[in-house]
Parts: sequence; structure tokens; C-alpha cells
Amino acid sequence: MIDLRSDTVTRPTPAMLEAMMTAEVGDDVFGEDPTVSALEQRLAGMFGKEAGIFCASGTMANQIAVKIHTQPGDQVICDSTSHIYHYEGGGAAFNAGVSLRMLEGDQGRFNAEQVRDNINADDIHFPKSTLISIENTSNKGGGSIWNLHEIKAIAQVAADHQINMHLDGARLFNALAVTDESPTEIGQLFDTLSICLSKGLGAPVGSVLLGSEKLIKQAKRVRKMLGGAMRQAGYLAAAGRYALAHHVDRIKEDHHRAATLAALFESKSYVDRVLYAGTNIVILQLNKETNEKALLEDWKAKGLLAVPFGKGHIRLVTHLDFSDDQLDQLSSIV
Repeated sequence: MIDLRSDTVTRPTPAMLEAMMTAEVGDDVFGEDPTVSALEQRLAGMFGKEAGIFCASGTMANQIAVKIHTQPGDQVICDSTSHIYHYEGGGAAFNAGVSLRMLEGDQGRFNAEQVRDNINADDIHFPKSTLISIENTSNKGGGSIWNLHEIKAIAQVAADHQINMHLDGARLFNALAVTDESPTEIGQLFDTLSICLSKGLGAPVGSVLLGSEKLIKQAKRVRKMLGGAMRQAGYLAAAGRYALAHHVDRIKEDHHRAATLAALFESKSYVDRVLYAGTNIVILQLNKETNEKALLEDWKAKGLLAVPFGKGHIRLVTHLDFSDDQLDQLSSIV
């Protein structure tokens, strides 16, 4: 079965499993797991932050960030397609008691002028705008990449209004593989960043939230309240350390295969439009005569898995476990 439902479906390579099984571990709740600490320190140093906290998922990392930057009744500015709105179970309202001001961007990317126009006035009738959240790459934007100059402009607006910045970097390494920008340069524009290890990097579990020592101290308290404090988590963190050492450069292979997929579907009569932004996500907008559920069932019967992505849309995501041989097989399936 060829599984392109998500880049989260990957399984550890034999070498990654070996690294996990031989990891040095301790009780991370007591701060005694050396492998977890090494992972947190590695990513913090990479992005120019003081500290990090290992979390069970990207959703947990994002939700912790929203919580530590806001108070109940505040408002978070984000794109209308953002993960924190669509795919985190309403967690921003449930966990932090905040509302979301959603901007209509271009494939998940808004601009500084939109942010400036949507910051609420200091008026008791309005929620207080306290956080701006950016998702790079944008999932629903077809893996679209943010322009660094636009992020800098937004960061300046945030600084002018004393608003914090959070980066949902679930697929940030996919963006960096294309732009070759410095992780440190990205990191300095945000108060917090969530970095996912279980997507393009191929680890089985985990994200790391990065920030100042003060913010990460707050984050540890919130993670505890969410039930996210883990014991011998070094077995999982070891997979992340291995991925950072061995799987970053190969992300470009996923992009090459996704580009081939995008070109393949351009010629299909049942596809009106292919949304592809140069990374590892391909979104198909089907014509009105094609039912996405029926098409997905047909593909599944032939050995291909993908996911519906809104009415009339299908998403395919390339990843570590999708090979050139499978790409050839997929051509005949579709």
C-alpha cells in the first residue's frame, strides 16, 4: 500500500530504532533524562533560543505556546487556514480561553498591513490582541513557504504593539530546505517556535517548543497540567536527535517526488487545479463531476491512500517512506 495521507505515517528506520534502543535515559520529570536535554539544547541552539521543551505532539507544543502568551479573553491573530484553528480540536478556546482573529491570506500567508489593520484598539469592548501565530509551511496552503521579509515586517508590527509572535514550524525544515535561510535568523523573529520531528524528519513522536528560559519554565508548568510530562522520554527524543543528524538534507528528495506528482496530476481530466508550492504537499481541486470520496475509495482498492481535504479536494503528502519505485506504481494507479 502506498500511503500519502500524511508525512506522519513514516516509521523509524533501522538505524533510528538502534539509536532509540541504545539511548541513555532518566526521569525527565525530574530533569534527569540526558537524551531529552540534549535534543532540547540542540534545537534551541540551532534557532538561537535559550531553552526548549520536548512535547508529545505539535498540537501540544502550539497549545502550550498559546497558553503562555495569553490570558483568558485575549485574542490571537492567525490565518483562516491555520492549524491552530482547523486541526487542534478548538484547543485555543478550551485550554487558553482565547478567541481567534482569522485573516484571509494568500495560501495561508498574510501580510503586515493585514495584521496592523486587525489589532484591536485598547477598548474594553474588544478582546486584547496579544499573540500573532504564523504557520510555515502552510498545510492548507499546499506547503506554501513564507517570505522572510514579510515575517520581518510582521515582527516589526508586533514589536510596535507589544504583541508576541509564535511560529508553528510543523514543517519548517521543509521551508528551510528550499530557502536555505538561517534557522537562527528565523528564530530571532519569534518569541516561541514549535518544531515537529514526526513529519518530514521521520521520527515517530514529538515536537519541541523553543523560547526564552522564562517562557519555557512557564511551558513546563502548562505541559504538566496537560498531562504531557513524560518519564524516560529519551527513547523518543533519541529518534529526534537521529533525525536532525541524518534526515534534514534528504527532505529535498520528498520535494522532488512531490513536484513529479504535481506534474502528473496536471494532465488528469478529473483535476481542475493542482495546488503545489514547492515542498512536500500536493492538493488537488477536482472538477465538479468527480466525487472525492469515490475517487479515494477507487485509489484505496488499487493500493493508494490519500485524504479528503475539504469538499472537492484531495491532499497527498510525500515523505521518508515514499520511494521512487512507489512513485512509478502510483502513475499507473491514478
